Amino acid sequence: MSLTHPLNSLLEQSPFIVLDGALATELETRGCQITDSLWSANVLINQPDIIRQVHLDYFRAGAQCAITASYQASLPGFAQRGLDREDAEALIARSVTLAVEARSQFLAESPASPRPLVAGSVGPYGAYLADGSEYRGDYSLSHEAFIDFHRPRVTQLLTAGADILACETQPSFAEIQALCELIQAYPEASAWFSFTLKDAHHLSDGTPLATVVSYLTTQPQVVALGINCIALTETTAALNHLHTLTALPLVVYPNSGETYNAQSKTWHHGGDHCQQLSDYLPDWLAAGAKLIGGCCRTSPKDIQALAAQQHALSNE
Repeated sequence: MSLTHPLNSLLEQSPFIVLDGALATELETRGCQITDSLWSANVLINQPDIIRQVHLDYFRAGAQCAITASYQASLPGFAQRGLDREDAEALIARSVTLAVEARSQFLAESPASPRPLVAGSVGPYGAYLADGSEYRGDYSLSHEAFIDFHRPRVTQLLTAGADILACETQPSFAEIQALCELIQAYPEASAWFSFTLKDAHHLSDGTPLATVVSYLTTQPQVVALGINCIALTETTAALNHLHTLTALPLVVYPNSGETYNAQSKTWHHGGDHCQQLSDYLPDWLAAGAKLIGGCCRTSPKDIQALAAQQHALSNE
């Protein structure tokens, strides 16, 4: 990892970086309609001020990195809503602008705080399909088609000022390889990659994590890797395995443990819902996790608890 990389200054000051939590969950809590094919990207069109406010609330809770509302934002997805290319690209750029504006307001309120990062969310092609396939990886495009799908979003996120790309919820090794090749066209860019899993040793599409990590560690622009949007109970085993495969900082931001129904686009309780992100922190840190937050169904309250533990560890 380059000494000038934006993650470094934060990691030099703290044992880990606190990521934000769920965006769509908070938008839904605040009355936004997200149960459609665009998910939180729908709110970019209709209620962008609420996205800015959610980012600000996460910064106030202690998040040191905001992930933009671009996970499900793509030119084909917006085209299905009747938006032309210019308008679609402007909406993707807006996802960064909203997070940057929230950061500016937070720093005006808390000028002594370290400058948070803005990570441009690059969701998988499966998210555009809106059928839950980001948890299966059972879709196929050519290498060139994957690149063509992702290029407009990556371009807009970087041009609008994202500090890093969050290539997240990735279930497909073929798509991961295509994204890495695409990012090479932007030599100043850096990215983390986080996966969904079939089990602790395999990507959702069945590729061994050893194969995925061996490839990613040859990519100098990949500065961290890990897992997101998997159940809390599955995180530690996967991180322990990843820790044996790479010295890169590990990323973990799981969901709350609920199960997603892609048909109804709703979440359902399952297993032990009493556990919290912060309960897992010691195990995650022991397994090399350095970027830690929450995904679906987590909230600023969860991030506040992580930030409190970070503060306590920093002062030991």
